[in-house]
Amino acid sequence: MTRSRKSPAHPRQTERLQGRQPAPERRAGQSRPLEKHGGGHGELLYGLHPVAAAWANPERRCRRLLVTDSGRAALAEVLERTRAAGIARPDPTPAERADLERLLPPGAVHQGVVLDAGPLPEVGIEEVCVQAGSDSNALVVVLDQVTDPHNVGAVLRSASAFGAKAVLVTERHAPEVTGVLAKSASGALEAVPLVRVTNLVRALGELQQAGFWCVGLAESGKRTLAELDLSGRTAIVLGAEGSGLRRLTMERCDEIVRLPTQGPVGSLNVSNAAAVSLYEVARRRG
Repeated sequence: MTRSRKSPAHPRQTERLQGRQPAPERRAGQSRPLEKHGGGHGELLYGLHPVAAAWANPERRCRRLLVTDSGRAALAEVLERTRAAGIARPDPTPAERADLERLLPPGAVHQGVVLDAGPLPEVGIEEVCVQAGSDSNALVVVLDQVTDPHNVGAVLRSASAFGAKAVLVTERHAPEVTGVLAKSASGALEAVPLVRVTNLVRALGELQQAGFWCVGLAESGKRTLAELDLSGRTAIVLGAEGSGLRRLTMERCDEIVRLPTQGPVGSLNVSNAAAVSLYEVARRRG
């Protein structure tokens, strides 16, 4: 199948991922209760997988690790591995479960570990395009105004599992990088760049200029994803539940396809649709 290319409607422009600045450190310990984070929960990561991945990531600045006895035991292997790798980290601070729960949103499943970490280095669309230049089968996921942090985190997890290079989101109408998002990503936030762009149509044009075939998913697609030639650089573009892809986004895509869903509930959650789509690309590529 021969692919034709649309030329980008706009010049190249680098978009930056904005991180939230960590709040000042507070004392913690078994003898003194921790204070609730007044500035929000954006800089606190919690749960074994997100914390272990961030702790072992040399690009992360880790300010303080709060652990219960069981949490420290669960992290023992990654603590030792990080120390052996020569990655500078502060000593873990003992804490009670009640101390950790005061820091986090109600119902947060922290598993006895909370990490106060700085933001990851910023990554721009231009960097994604440059890196894709050495990979003729580069794969990225593009989310059009998906606002639920659980969904974005789950998409990151699937993107990591199926080898995607990045997940692009809009600067506006997309969630901040919080502990909720990181927990849903289950460590994938450290492996797959989350790239924010101010103009999604322009970003798709930049991807096309870099050789990406931009495939949008919508129920109006005349063909299914499985009917496409999925070789070469590919961008899977998904919209928010309910509203789906915006008109200009659909017009910028090289092709609009659908998944072969049916029955009384004929649509999938956006994170499930991303997982199915990424699996189909991986399956077709062998």
